[in-house]
Formats: sequence, C-alpha cells, structure tokens
Amino acid sequence: MKYLKDETEARDCVQQIFLKVLTEIGKYRIDFFKSWLYMVAKNHCLMRLREKGSKSPKELSDHHAVAVDIDKQELITNEKTYDLLEEALNELSEEQKQTVILFYLNKNSYHQVSEKTGFTLMQVKSYIQNGKRNLKILLDKKMKLRSEGKR
Repeated sequence: MKYLKDETEARDCVQQIFLKVLTEIGKYRIDFFKSWLYMVAKNHCLMRLREKGSKSPKELSDHHAVAVDIDKQELITNEKTYDLLEEALNELSEEQKQTVILFYLNKNSYHQVSEKTGFTLMQVKSYIQNGKRNLKILLDKKMKLRSEGKR
C-alpha cells in the first residue's frame, strides 16, 4: 500500500511477491530474512510502478510538465546559491579558502592538501574545519539577506 496506493493492486503484488520469495529463496544466502523480504517487496512494487508509468503517457506528460517547471525553479535557486557560495568563499581567509577549495572542490585528501600548500596536516585540518564553519555562517547570512530583500 505504501508504494502502490491501491488495495487490489497491493493484494496482487503480495501474491506475486510470495511466489517470487518461494522460488528465489534458494538462490541467495540470506542473513537477515526480514530485510531481504522488504527489499524484494520494495523492488517488486517499484518495478510495477515503472511498468504502470510507461503505460500511461498522458499522466507522464502532465507530470513531466510540472516537473520541468519545478526543475527550472530549482536550477535558478541553485544558481543563486552557488553565486552566494562563491561570494562567501572569497570572504574566507586565504588559507581557509585554499584548503577548502582543494579538499571539497578538487577532492584532494588531507595529505594531498598538505603537500600542495606546505601546511602541516594539523593546520590543514584546522583550516578546513574553520573554513567550513565560516563558510556556512557567511552563506546563511547572505541567504537571509537575500530573502529579506525579496520581501
């Protein structure tokens, strides 16, 4: 019922899942039966919904049109947030900015950041931690100012 929202369809699925469990149980080494059964049921329901979705193109296109509008709004919001993030990043101290960029954006390890910057490992950890905290504070302030400006 959680996935399908239709009692008769849910009853059909329960029977199909029961049959599937009886035939599939011998193929796997199951340590936690309850979790395994939940995943089998969930996957079955999701596949059922996927099949059902492909059979009703009108519903899909209506949903798609709404989703496109939501996606556009989300993209605009994300773009504005990225701009604010870039501004906030530029307000950090040079050490914090450098280590945060290397660690989070360039996906370097602490050790790699230490090698590239010449900072000790402890300094790198400190700059990243403080930079992340300061970045969050600055970003929150900027977002608050932006939302107050819209009113």
